[in-house]
Amino acid sequence: MTTNSQGTSVEELCRKLDGIESPDATDETGAGRSEAFVAEATAGIDTGESFSFLERLVKESLDELLVVLVAVRDGGAHGEGLMGDMADVFDVRLSPGTVYPRLHELEEEGILEVHELVRTKEYRIADPEAARGLVERAFEQHFALSTVFDRALEEFPTR
Repeated sequence: MTTNSQGTSVEELCRKLDGIESPDATDETGAGRSEAFVAEATAGIDTGESFSFLERLVKESLDELLVVLVAVRDGGAHGEGLMGDMADVFDVRLSPGTVYPRLHELEEEGILEVHELVRTKEYRIADPEAARGLVERAFEQHFALSTVFDRALEEFPTR
C-alpha cells in the first residue's frame, strides 16, 4: 500500500474515485463535497502557517484535479461548477479557456463522458480504471518529489 505523509493511500483514493467511500455532501461548516474532500486530505500538513496551494502547481496538475473533483461528486459536474470548486477549494481562479479544453481532452481520452443538458454539459467519470491510473501516476510523481524534498531538508544545516 502506497501512502503519503498524511496517511492517504492510493487505494483509499481509488475507493473514493469508485464512489465506495465518498465524503458527506457537506460537513458541519457547510463546505461542499469537494472542499471537504480536499480539507480532509490536507489536514495533516503542518507548515507552521496557513496552507495554500500554489496556482502554478494546481495548473500543472489540472487534469488530475478535474478528474478528482468530478469523481467526488454524487452526480455529474459542469464546467462552471468545477471552476467554482477550483476557486473555493484551491483558491485558484481559472478561465473557461483553461478548464474547458482540459475537460474536452479528458473526454476525448475516454476518461470523462459528457451529457448534454439544456444549457450546460455535465461531466462524469467514463472509465474509472483510466481515471484511477491518471490520478495514481500523478500521486506517485508528487509523492516521489515530496520524499526527495523531505530528505533534502534533512540535509540542510540549521542555524
